[in-house]
Amino acid sequence: MPDRQIYLLSPRELSPETIAVAFAKTSRSPESFREIAAGLTEEKSAQFHEKWVVGYGHASVAEHAVLHIAFENVSRLAIESIESNRLASYTEKSTRYQKWGTDNFFVPTELGNHPLRDEFIETCRLLFRTYNDSLNPVRTLILKRVQRRENESDEAMDRRLRSQYVDVCRFLLPAASLANVGMTANARVLENVIRKMLSHELAEVREIGEQVKAVAKSEIPTLVKYADVVPYLVETNKELDGYVNRKTKNENRESGIGNRKSEIGNRKLNDFCVLVDYDKDGETKVLAATLYRFGEMTYADALNHVKSLNESQRVQLADTLLGRLEEHDIPLRELEYATYAFDLVMDQGAYAEFKRHRMMTQTPQMLTTRLGYAVPRLITEAGFGSEYEAAMKAAAEMCEKLDEFDPRVAQYVVPNGYYRRVLAQFNLREAYHFCQLRGASNAHFSIRKIAHRIHDELARVHPALTKFMHLPDETWQEVEEKYFVD
Repeated sequence: MPDRQIYLLSPRELSPETIAVAFAKTSRSPESFREIAAGLTEEKSAQFHEKWVVGYGHASVAEHAVLHIAFENVSRLAIESIESNRLASYTEKSTRYQKWGTDNFFVPTELGNHPLRDEFIETCRLLFRTYNDSLNPVRTLILKRVQRRENESDEAMDRRLRSQYVDVCRFLLPAASLANVGMTANARVLENVIRKMLSHELAEVREIGEQVKAVAKSEIPTLVKYADVVPYLVETNKELDGYVNRKTKNENRESGIGNRKSEIGNRKLNDFCVLVDYDKDGETKVLAATLYRFGEMTYADALNHVKSLNESQRVQLADTLLGRLEEHDIPLRELEYATYAFDLVMDQGAYAEFKRHRMMTQTPQMLTTRLGYAVPRLITEAGFGSEYEAAMKAAAEMCEKLDEFDPRVAQYVVPNGYYRRVLAQFNLREAYHFCQLRGASNAHFSIRKIAHRIHDELARVHPALTKFMHLPDETWQEVEEKYFVD
């Protein structure tokens, strides 16, 4: 019997396209991966991809070519498009631990020489000045409430507490704020990334798409050279956007309501988490799938068996499935047979973290100032409430002016504190991951409130399978009371 061998095909020695071909050829070649790779050149690899990936559509081969791309000084609005691809990995500049300078924002290309350009810039500068002015008052307040550790320097103490005051002040940062993000993706995903970005409604995203294509072609020239604008995306987005606008205008005319105006003010939202749909037989299906996995019966027989159990027996079976879970364990995949859909409203800062859960299906609405905004309690307790309110009002007024020009461009001026709607669908396995990660005591309080409220809804409809989630002993109401002003 041949000896087992496990080794790397190093990208320091072979190009990504060559590595992809070496893996692809093993399906029909008896040679080892090393032998296959030794017989390849970049020219032969390109010819292979041209024939099999491009010509015959064997796109899975492209998944073996992996690139690491650095994006610097792109808007947080553009990052939403970059990070919308499920099968890629990202690490983003954090608003929780880093601070922004007064000119760290993007000016939309669409504004060009538009009369609103200067006003947009001044509004962003106001938001950034207010953000920077808020840091010291909030920090000073927090310092009065915490104990310095033994032999702790000022610098060390600031590092320890930075997230607490930066967490609060970040509510003022607009979507135009510049940030960095690193992305790791295979060529198959990257081709789709480029196609989507080149077809995007925002000029900034299209420009980034062109740059990504140019960078990728230097490493995987064959695999991305046909990535281009997708007419389906462009025309469908345009027509649906027009349909919604026409429908809104007609409804307003029929009801006697004029154009919607921004609700310039904060609002306490009691309906921010609505379970709009779920599989009422979800628990039964999960337990039946578990029996199916470990047994030899049909799924119908497994379902009938679970349905025949009394409540105590079902709870005992659920305990067998999930009772041994430790905090960082991943549940069995059979939890994926129960699904849920939520209509959520959260501040934009919370959504920036929520969007990272790409195993969900998420449908966010455009950023707007029309849903009101959250007010962090520490902002008002630090005596900075009036400045915060004034900056939020200025952003809303600017957003309305930009909305008349282009609602998508108007998104750039919306601060993190404003609320946003998002429809999300996910299974119970992903719910475990989300609720435990974002409900943890070290998570940002905005997303923590969402995680606890989602957990409550899941526990209401499927108590037997959700009671094993590891969450701290607090409620979403306690989070809201502690961290937000009504």
